[in-house]
Amino acid sequence: MHDVLDPRDIVPDEAEQLVHTGYPAESLAAKAQQAAREDDLSGLALIESELGQLERSPGWAFDEPDDADTLLALAAAAPRAAVDEAALPDRIRGAWLGRTVGNTLGKPVEGLSRGELEIYLRAAGHWPQTGYLPLLDPLPEGVSQLHPSATTASAGLFDDVPRDDDIDWTILALYVLERYGRGVSTEQIAAEWLDRVPFTQTYTAERAAYRNLIHGLTAPRTATHRNPYREWIGALIRGDAFGYVSPGDPGEAARLALTDARLTHTANGVYGELWAAGLVAAALAADSAADALARASVLVPKSSRLAAALRGVQELFDRGATHTDALDWVDAEWGHLPWVHTVNNAALIAIGLTWGSTFMDAVGITISGGRDTDSNAATVGSVYGALHGAAGVPAELVGTTHDQVRSAVRDFDRITIDELADRTVRLARDFLATGS
Repeated sequence: MHDVLDPRDIVPDEAEQLVHTGYPAESLAAKAQQAAREDDLSGLALIESELGQLERSPGWAFDEPDDADTLLALAAAAPRAAVDEAALPDRIRGAWLGRTVGNTLGKPVEGLSRGELEIYLRAAGHWPQTGYLPLLDPLPEGVSQLHPSATTASAGLFDDVPRDDDIDWTILALYVLERYGRGVSTEQIAAEWLDRVPFTQTYTAERAAYRNLIHGLTAPRTATHRNPYREWIGALIRGDAFGYVSPGDPGEAARLALTDARLTHTANGVYGELWAAGLVAAALAADSAADALARASVLVPKSSRLAAALRGVQELFDRGATHTDALDWVDAEWGHLPWVHTVNNAALIAIGLTWGSTFMDAVGITISGGRDTDSNAATVGSVYGALHGAAGVPAELVGTTHDQVRSAVRDFDRITIDELADRTVRLARDFLATGS
């Protein structure tokens, strides 16, 4: 599914992407799905050509700039906040712990719809969720299958942090910052991808960009050539490390994130990484999730769908709505988007952080929204840990399992959280000492 080497996936997915971004592609989307079912490769090639000639409908309600100047101007205008340097090591360790624990909490049920997820959690005795999920066998009626990672990430089935791309990308970003510094280029990031990350451990937009790199393309074309996943969540999940090393400075975190995001994503896909990086950077200096969310929101173009989704969440909270009301709103307003799109998943992250009063509450609310549960829970956990330090992540969830990290990144398998945190703190302190 979503095979970047197979036109039977690429062409229908590109048609869907265009429909969701204001192009009159509905009829071509139906033709592409039919051609894919019939293995009509020549027909798919013709449809792909027609899709490339479409122009956006004049009534499209959003303005979603892609140019670096506009996005860098937003980053430059984001205010910095004072950082408690004495507390910084604990808060960075909390962010790493929160990211890895949150990821594991959501991993077994990744991809379930909201309804399926409730069925599974109730059958597991976790409604609301209170910890790592058991692997149920047989599955409850109404849940047809779990994500393949459920066999390695369910309660009692892991001894270390399970390997996951959400963690791999955070580790790789830390490495490239150590090696190249804050002047790292998109081309240098791309080179490290090819050298340190196996192709088979990348997904959707990242795998499409990887394929494009192998064929000699360079950014930003790597993000657009036969890449229908360019607004999905893949860039958002790569943003945290840029925030970790830029404490109190969401704009600097976003600047670094843009260098990374342009390799794989456009528009809301890029905004998602800028927002996530800025959110974590803000959290390392903030005293509340509300403050961090407000500071990160300025990094997202106001005329975009992502900004509309984040505003909608905040407006619901301001009106006294419950988190269930907010989850219902995401389903109603953004449920038409793919389950791994940036916009709907970022809204779920914001809901967990806005309504959640404890780590498990915030992560559990976000997971209960379904969709990309492991990625969303990782970001919520990261921000919560950055706000509250290591003690904010429940000790019973850290236990003995969240010490070493399994990773597909070359030379990093079984690295410890403590080492990752220590290496991150060095870069963050260098930034604070020099201001750049």
